[in-house]
Amino acid sequence: MSLRPKPIVRLFVAALVGFAMAGLLPPALIEAATPAAKVSATVFKSHEVHADRSVTFRFRDPTSSQVQVRLENQKTLLTMTQTDGLWSVTTPPLAPSTYWYSFVIDGRDQMDPFNRISIPNYAYYDSALTVPGSPTPPWEATAISHGTVTHHFYTSNLVENLPGGQSDYYVYTPPSYDPAAEAYPVLVLLHGYSQSAADWTALGGANFILDRLIAEGKAKPMVVVMPLGYGDMTLTRVPIEGLDGKALYAKLDRNEALFSQVLLTEILPRVEVDYHIARDRDHRAIAGLSMGGLQSLDISLNHPDTFAWVGAFSPASYLASSRPLPLDARAADLKLLWLGCGIDDELFASEQKLAGVLDAKHFPLMAVASPGGHSWVNWHEYLVDFAARLFK
Repeated sequence: MSLRPKPIVRLFVAALVGFAMAGLLPPALIEAATPAAKVSATVFKSHEVHADRSVTFRFRDPTSSQVQVRLENQKTLLTMTQTDGLWSVTTPPLAPSTYWYSFVIDGRDQMDPFNRISIPNYAYYDSALTVPGSPTPPWEATAISHGTVTHHFYTSNLVENLPGGQSDYYVYTPPSYDPAAEAYPVLVLLHGYSQSAADWTALGGANFILDRLIAEGKAKPMVVVMPLGYGDMTLTRVPIEGLDGKALYAKLDRNEALFSQVLLTEILPRVEVDYHIARDRDHRAIAGLSMGGLQSLDISLNHPDTFAWVGAFSPASYLASSRPLPLDARAADLKLLWLGCGIDDELFASEQKLAGVLDAKHFPLMAVASPGGHSWVNWHEYLVDFAARLFK
Protein backbone atom coordinates (compact mmCIF):
# COMPACT_ATOMS: atom_id res chain seq x y z
CA MET A 1 0.00 0.00 0.00
CA SER A 2 1.39 3.39 -0.97
CA LEU A 3 1.54 6.18 1.58
CA ARG A 4 -0.64 9.22 0.98
CA PRO A 5 0.55 12.77 1.81
CA LYS A 6 -2.08 13.30 4.49
CA PRO A 7 -0.82 10.62 6.93
CA ILE A 8 2.63 12.21 6.85
CA VAL A 9 1.16 15.61 7.68
CA ARG A 10 -0.91 14.08 10.47
CA LEU A 11 2.16 12.42 11.93
CA PHE A 12 4.09 15.71 11.85
CA VAL A 13 1.31 17.61 13.60
CA ALA A 14 0.85 14.84 16.15
CA ALA A 15 4.57 14.89 16.87
CA LEU A 16 4.44 18.67 17.43
CA VAL A 17 1.61 18.21 19.90
CA GLY A 18 3.44 15.43 21.69
CA PHE A 19 6.52 17.60 22.13
CA ALA A 20 4.35 20.50 23.24
CA MET A 21 2.76 18.37 25.95
CA ALA A 22 6.21 17.33 27.11
CA GLY A 23 7.31 20.97 27.37
CA LEU A 24 9.93 20.53 24.66
CA LEU A 25 8.74 23.20 22.21
CA PRO A 26 8.94 27.01 22.51
CA PRO A 27 5.61 28.94 22.56
CA ALA A 28 6.10 30.22 19.02
CA LEU A 29 6.33 26.69 17.62
CA ILE A 30 3.36 25.54 19.70
CA GLU A 31 1.29 28.36 18.18
CA ALA A 32 2.29 27.13 14.72
CA ALA A 33 0.38 23.88 15.34
CA THR A 34 -3.15 23.71 14.02
CA PRO A 35 -6.05 24.70 16.33
CA ALA A 36 -7.38 21.14 16.25
CA ALA A 37 -3.99 19.84 17.34
CA LYS A 38 -3.83 22.34 20.22
CA VAL A 39 -7.24 21.30 21.44
CA SER A 40 -6.38 17.60 21.25
CA ALA A 41 -3.39 18.14 23.53
CA THR A 42 -5.69 19.12 26.41
CA VAL A 43 -8.69 16.90 25.76
CA PHE A 44 -7.44 13.30 25.82
CA LYS A 45 -4.86 10.86 27.09
CA SER A 46 -3.52 8.60 24.39
CA HIS A 47 -3.09 5.66 26.77
CA GLU A 48 -4.76 5.38 30.16
CA VAL A 49 -4.28 2.44 32.54
CA HIS A 50 -7.30 1.92 34.79
CA ALA A 51 -7.55 0.50 38.30
CA ASP A 52 -8.86 -2.83 36.97
CA ARG A 53 -5.73 -3.08 34.73
CA SER A 54 -7.67 -2.42 31.54
CA VAL A 55 -6.19 0.16 29.17
CA THR A 56 -7.96 2.77 27.07
CA PHE A 57 -6.16 3.89 23.91
CA ARG A 58 -7.09 7.15 22.15
CA PHE A 59 -6.00 8.74 18.89
CA ARG A 60 -7.32 11.96 17.34
CA ASP A 61 -7.63 11.92 13.57
CA PRO A 62 -10.93 12.90 11.92
CA THR A 63 -9.64 12.15 8.40
CA SER A 64 -8.72 8.47 8.71
CA SER A 65 -11.18 5.75 7.76
CA GLN A 66 -9.83 3.17 10.24
CA VAL A 67 -7.62 3.30 13.33
CA GLN A 68 -6.53 0.20 15.23
CA VAL A 69 -4.12 -0.73 18.02
CA ARG A 70 -1.47 -3.40 17.67
CA LEU A 71 -0.95 -4.57 21.27
CA GLU A 72 1.46 -7.16 22.58
CA ASN A 73 -0.06 -10.51 23.57
CA GLN A 74 -3.28 -9.83 21.62
CA LYS A 75 -4.06 -12.22 18.77
CA THR A 76 -5.75 -9.59 16.60
CA LEU A 77 -5.65 -5.84 16.13
CA LEU A 78 -7.94 -3.84 18.42
CA THR A 79 -10.39 -1.83 16.31
CA MET A 80 -11.09 1.67 17.60
CA THR A 81 -14.36 3.58 17.26
CA GLN A 82 -14.65 7.29 16.48
CA THR A 83 -16.59 10.13 18.11
CA ASP A 84 -16.02 13.63 16.68
CA GLY A 85 -12.62 12.62 15.33
CA LEU A 86 -11.40 10.96 18.53
CA TRP A 87 -10.81 7.23 18.17
CA SER A 88 -10.80 4.99 21.26
CA VAL A 89 -10.87 1.41 22.44
CA THR A 90 -10.62 -0.17 25.90
CA THR A 91 -8.99 -3.55 26.48
CA PRO A 92 -10.10 -6.21 28.94
CA PRO A 93 -8.05 -6.30 32.18
CA LEU A 94 -4.44 -7.19 31.33
CA ALA A 95 -1.86 -9.14 33.29
CA PRO A 96 0.71 -6.94 35.07
CA SER A 97 3.56 -6.43 32.63
CA THR A 98 5.21 -3.97 30.28
CA TYR A 99 3.55 -3.95 26.87
CA TRP A 100 4.59 -2.66 23.47
CA TYR A 101 1.95 -1.17 21.20
CA SER A 102 1.48 0.94 18.09
CA PHE A 103 -1.39 2.64 16.32
CA VAL A 104 -2.36 1.37 12.87
CA ILE A 105 -3.85 4.21 10.82
CA ASP A 106 -5.43 3.03 7.57
CA GLY A 107 -3.06 0.06 7.59
CA ARG A 108 0.08 2.02 8.48
CA ASP A 109 1.84 1.53 11.83
CA GLN A 110 3.08 4.48 13.83
CA MET A 111 4.24 5.16 17.36
CA ASP A 112 2.12 6.99 19.92
CA PRO A 113 3.10 10.68 19.52
CA PHE A 114 1.97 11.41 23.11
CA ASN A 115 4.14 8.72 24.73
CA ARG A 116 7.80 9.45 25.32
CA ILE A 117 8.51 5.80 26.20
CA SER A 118 9.52 3.86 23.11
CA ILE A 119 11.22 0.53 22.54
CA PRO A 120 14.72 0.30 21.02
CA ASN A 121 13.98 -1.70 17.90
CA TYR A 122 15.36 -2.12 14.40
CA ALA A 123 12.19 -3.13 12.59
CA TYR A 124 9.02 -1.88 14.28
CA TYR A 125 7.44 1.36 15.49
CA ASP A 126 6.59 0.57 19.09
CA SER A 127 5.67 2.61 22.14
CA ALA A 128 5.44 1.03 25.60
CA LEU A 129 3.31 1.20 28.73
CA THR A 130 3.32 -0.57 32.07
CA VAL A 131 0.32 -2.23 33.66
CA PRO A 132 1.27 -2.34 37.36
CA GLY A 133 0.56 -5.21 39.69
CA SER A 134 -0.06 -5.52 43.41
CA PRO A 135 2.23 -6.47 45.01
CA THR A 136 4.79 -4.89 42.72
CA PRO A 137 6.11 -7.58 40.34
CA PRO A 138 9.85 -8.29 40.38
CA TRP A 139 10.52 -6.64 37.00
CA GLU A 140 9.54 -3.22 38.37
CA ALA A 141 11.74 -1.05 40.59
CA THR A 142 11.11 -1.20 44.34
CA ALA A 143 12.79 0.26 47.42
CA ILE A 144 15.53 -2.36 47.77
CA SER A 145 19.25 -2.41 47.05
CA HIS A 146 19.88 -2.22 43.33
CA GLY A 147 22.73 -3.48 41.24
CA THR A 148 24.48 -1.49 38.53
CA VAL A 149 23.90 -1.67 34.77
CA THR A 150 26.87 -0.49 32.69
CA HIS A 151 26.72 0.12 28.94
CA HIS A 152 29.88 -0.92 27.09
CA PHE A 153 30.91 -0.09 23.54
CA TYR A 154 33.63 -1.82 21.54
CA THR A 155 34.98 -2.21 18.02
CA SER A 156 33.99 -5.57 16.56
CA ASN A 157 36.13 -7.28 13.96
CA LEU A 158 33.55 -10.01 13.38
CA VAL A 159 30.07 -8.49 13.13
CA GLU A 160 29.32 -7.92 9.47
CA ASN A 161 27.66 -4.78 8.06
CA LEU A 162 28.01 -3.00 11.40
CA PRO A 163 28.04 0.82 10.97
CA GLY A 164 31.45 2.09 12.01
CA GLY A 165 32.31 -1.33 13.38
CA GLN A 166 30.89 -0.25 16.76
CA SER A 167 28.87 -2.76 18.77
CA ASP A 168 27.69 -2.78 22.39
CA TYR A 169 26.62 -4.83 25.38
CA TYR A 170 25.27 -4.21 28.87
CA VAL A 171 26.58 -5.72 32.10
CA TYR A 172 24.61 -6.03 35.33
CA THR A 173 26.55 -6.36 38.58
CA PRO A 174 24.64 -7.27 41.75
CA PRO A 175 24.29 -5.02 44.80
CA SER A 176 27.51 -4.91 46.86
CA TYR A 177 29.49 -6.30 43.93
CA ASP A 178 33.05 -6.85 45.21
CA PRO A 179 35.81 -7.46 42.64
CA ALA A 180 37.99 -8.86 45.42
CA ALA A 181 35.46 -11.49 46.45
CA GLU A 182 35.07 -14.97 45.03
CA ALA A 183 34.47 -14.95 41.27
CA TYR A 184 30.81 -14.36 40.41
CA PRO A 185 28.80 -16.76 38.26
CA VAL A 186 27.68 -15.24 34.98
CA LEU A 187 24.46 -15.34 32.95
CA VAL A 188 24.48 -14.35 29.27
CA LEU A 189 21.03 -13.04 28.37
CA LEU A 190 20.05 -12.71 24.70
CA HIS A 191 17.29 -10.63 23.09
CA GLY A 192 14.95 -11.49 20.21
CA TYR A 193 14.83 -10.58 16.54
CA SER A 194 14.82 -6.83 15.74
CA GLN A 195 15.61 -5.95 19.34
CA SER A 196 18.73 -4.29 20.72
CA ALA A 197 21.18 -4.93 23.54
CA ALA A 198 19.02 -2.67 25.74
CA ASP A 199 15.92 -4.83 25.49
CA TRP A 200 16.37 -6.95 28.63
CA THR A 201 16.73 -3.84 30.77
CA ALA A 202 14.61 -1.25 28.92
CA LEU A 203 11.62 -3.56 28.60
CA GLY A 204 12.50 -6.79 30.39
CA GLY A 205 13.49 -5.33 33.76
CA ALA A 206 16.14 -8.06 34.11
CA ASN A 207 18.19 -5.95 36.52
CA PHE A 208 15.19 -5.44 38.81
CA ILE A 209 14.36 -9.16 38.63
CA LEU A 210 17.87 -10.06 39.76
CA ASP A 211 17.79 -7.37 42.46
CA ARG A 212 14.58 -8.84 43.89
CA LEU A 213 15.67 -12.47 43.71
CA ILE A 214 19.01 -11.71 45.35
CA ALA A 215 17.41 -9.56 48.08
CA GLU A 216 14.97 -12.38 48.90
CA GLY A 217 17.71 -15.00 48.94
CA LYS A 218 16.16 -16.81 45.96
CA ALA A 219 19.10 -16.37 43.58
CA LYS A 220 22.84 -16.27 43.94
CA PRO A 221 24.49 -12.91 43.22
CA MET A 222 25.59 -13.07 39.60
CA VAL A 223 26.87 -10.93 36.76
CA VAL A 224 24.55 -10.69 33.73
CA VAL A 225 25.89 -9.93 30.25
CA MET A 226 23.38 -8.64 27.68
CA PRO A 227 24.98 -8.30 24.22
CA LEU A 228 23.80 -7.10 20.85
CA GLY A 229 22.86 -10.48 19.38
CA TYR A 230 23.77 -10.14 15.71
CA GLY A 231 26.61 -11.56 13.68
CA ASP A 232 25.30 -9.88 10.52
CA MET A 233 23.40 -6.63 10.91
CA THR A 234 21.63 -7.06 7.57
CA LEU A 235 19.30 -9.44 9.40
CA THR A 236 17.73 -6.38 11.04
CA ARG A 237 16.99 -4.77 7.68
CA VAL A 238 14.81 -7.56 6.32
CA PRO A 239 11.14 -7.61 7.41
CA ILE A 240 10.67 -11.21 8.52
CA GLU A 241 7.04 -11.10 7.42
CA GLY A 242 8.28 -10.92 3.83
CA LEU A 243 10.37 -14.09 4.02
CA ASP A 244 9.23 -17.66 3.73
CA GLY A 245 10.33 -20.05 6.47
CA LYS A 246 13.31 -21.43 4.56
CA ALA A 247 14.69 -17.99 3.68
CA LEU A 248 14.15 -16.68 7.21
CA TYR A 249 15.93 -19.56 8.89
CA ALA A 250 18.79 -19.42 6.41
CA LYS A 251 19.41 -15.85 7.57
CA LEU A 252 18.92 -16.76 11.24
CA ASP A 253 21.31 -19.71 10.92
CA ARG A 254 24.05 -17.59 9.38
CA ASN A 255 23.54 -14.93 12.01
CA GLU A 256 23.86 -17.55 14.76
CA ALA A 257 27.06 -18.99 13.35
CA LEU A 258 28.65 -15.54 13.25
CA PHE A 259 27.25 -14.36 16.58
CA SER A 260 28.50 -17.41 18.47
CA GLN A 261 32.04 -16.37 17.52
CA VAL A 262 31.33 -12.76 18.46
CA LEU A 263 30.14 -13.81 21.91
CA LEU A 264 32.86 -16.35 22.62
CA THR A 265 35.89 -14.53 21.17
CA GLU A 266 35.04 -10.82 21.49
CA ILE A 267 32.48 -10.15 24.21
CA LEU A 268 33.14 -12.70 26.95
CA PRO A 269 36.94 -12.15 26.91
CA ARG A 270 36.30 -8.43 27.44
CA VAL A 271 33.93 -9.12 30.30
CA GLU A 272 36.51 -11.45 31.87
CA VAL A 273 39.02 -8.60 31.90
CA ASP A 274 36.65 -5.97 33.28
CA TYR A 275 34.68 -8.05 35.79
CA HIS A 276 35.48 -10.72 38.36
CA ILE A 277 33.52 -13.60 36.84
CA ALA A 278 33.92 -17.36 36.94
CA ARG A 279 35.46 -18.98 33.88
CA ASP A 280 34.37 -22.58 34.40
CA ARG A 281 31.26 -23.88 32.65
CA ASP A 282 29.54 -24.94 35.87
CA HIS A 283 29.22 -21.27 36.81
CA ARG A 284 28.10 -20.02 33.42
CA ALA A 285 24.55 -19.87 32.05
CA ILE A 286 23.03 -18.67 28.78
CA ALA A 287 19.39 -17.88 28.04
CA GLY A 288 17.38 -15.89 25.54
CA LEU A 289 13.96 -15.19 24.11
CA SER A 290 12.74 -16.02 20.60
CA MET A 291 15.77 -15.65 18.30
CA GLY A 292 17.90 -15.47 21.44
CA GLY A 293 16.37 -18.72 22.68
CA LEU A 294 17.50 -20.55 19.55
CA GLN A 295 20.93 -18.89 19.86
CA SER A 296 21.19 -20.12 23.45
CA LEU A 297 20.52 -23.71 22.36
CA ASP A 298 22.84 -23.44 19.38
CA ILE A 299 25.78 -21.92 21.26
CA SER A 300 25.56 -24.12 24.34
CA LEU A 301 25.12 -27.43 22.51
CA ASN A 302 27.77 -26.68 19.90
CA HIS A 303 30.21 -25.46 22.57
CA PRO A 304 29.60 -27.79 25.54
CA ASP A 305 32.70 -26.50 27.34
CA THR A 306 31.18 -23.01 27.83
CA PHE A 307 27.79 -23.25 29.58
CA ALA A 308 26.20 -25.79 31.94
CA TRP A 309 22.86 -23.99 32.37
CA VAL A 310 20.63 -23.15 29.38
CA GLY A 311 17.30 -21.33 29.07
CA ALA A 312 15.25 -21.05 25.88
CA PHE A 313 12.22 -18.76 26.18
CA SER A 314 9.78 -19.15 23.24
CA PRO A 315 12.73 -20.19 21.05
CA ALA A 316 12.65 -19.91 17.29
CA SER A 317 12.17 -23.37 15.80
CA TYR A 318 15.28 -25.53 15.73
CA LEU A 319 13.29 -27.92 13.50
CA ALA A 320 13.47 -25.41 10.63
CA SER A 321 17.16 -24.72 11.14
CA SER A 322 19.77 -25.83 8.64
CA ARG A 323 22.19 -26.08 11.57
CA PRO A 324 21.05 -29.26 13.35
CA LEU A 325 21.66 -29.18 17.07
CA PRO A 326 23.98 -31.88 18.44
CA LEU A 327 21.39 -33.39 20.77
CA ASP A 328 23.71 -35.60 22.80
CA ALA A 329 22.84 -35.28 26.48
CA ARG A 330 26.04 -36.95 27.66
CA ALA A 331 28.28 -34.69 25.56
CA ALA A 332 26.35 -31.56 26.57
CA ASP A 333 26.56 -32.50 30.26
CA LEU A 334 24.09 -29.77 31.25
CA LYS A 335 22.94 -29.01 34.79
CA LEU A 336 19.63 -27.64 33.49
CA LEU A 337 17.90 -27.09 30.17
CA TRP A 338 14.91 -24.82 30.83
CA LEU A 339 12.39 -24.55 28.00
CA GLY A 340 9.22 -22.41 28.05
CA CYS A 341 6.58 -21.20 25.60
CA GLY A 342 3.05 -19.77 25.66
CA ILE A 343 0.29 -22.04 24.44
CA ASP A 344 -1.00 -19.30 22.12
CA ASP A 345 2.45 -18.73 20.61
CA GLU A 346 2.76 -19.73 16.96
CA LEU A 347 6.02 -21.43 17.98
CA PHE A 348 4.32 -23.60 20.62
CA ALA A 349 3.94 -26.71 18.43
CA SER A 350 7.62 -26.55 17.48
CA GLU A 351 8.62 -26.06 21.11
CA GLN A 352 6.56 -29.08 22.16
CA LYS A 353 8.29 -31.24 19.55
CA LEU A 354 11.66 -30.01 20.77
CA ALA A 355 10.72 -30.80 24.37
CA GLY A 356 9.74 -34.33 23.34
CA VAL A 357 13.08 -34.88 21.58
CA LEU A 358 15.09 -33.50 24.51
CA ASP A 359 13.17 -35.58 27.01
CA ALA A 360 13.61 -38.75 24.96
CA LYS A 361 17.34 -38.10 24.82
CA HIS A 362 17.45 -37.69 28.63
CA PHE A 363 18.46 -34.04 28.84
CA PRO A 364 17.92 -32.49 32.31
CA LEU A 365 14.81 -30.79 30.96
CA MET A 366 12.35 -28.47 32.63
CA ALA A 367 9.57 -27.68 30.12
CA VAL A 368 6.97 -25.00 30.90
CA ALA A 369 3.76 -24.35 28.95
CA SER A 370 2.10 -21.13 30.09
CA PRO A 371 -0.96 -19.11 29.00
CA GLY A 372 -0.49 -16.35 26.46
CA GLY A 373 1.68 -15.86 23.42
CA HIS A 374 5.00 -14.46 22.24
CA SER A 375 5.12 -11.81 24.92
CA TRP A 376 6.85 -10.20 27.88
CA VAL A 377 3.92 -11.42 29.97
CA ASN A 378 5.66 -14.79 29.74
CA TRP A 379 9.31 -13.81 29.36
CA HIS A 380 9.36 -11.85 32.63
CA GLU A 381 8.10 -14.90 34.50
CA TYR A 382 10.46 -17.25 32.68
CA LEU A 383 13.51 -15.25 33.74
CA VAL A 384 12.27 -15.12 37.34
CA ASP A 385 11.99 -18.90 37.49
CA PHE A 386 15.15 -19.68 35.50
CA ALA A 387 17.45 -17.28 37.38
CA ALA A 388 16.31 -18.64 40.74
CA ARG A 389 17.46 -22.15 39.74
CA LEU A 390 20.96 -21.25 38.60
CA PHE A 391 24.25 -22.29 40.17
CA LYS A 392 22.69 -24.41 42.91
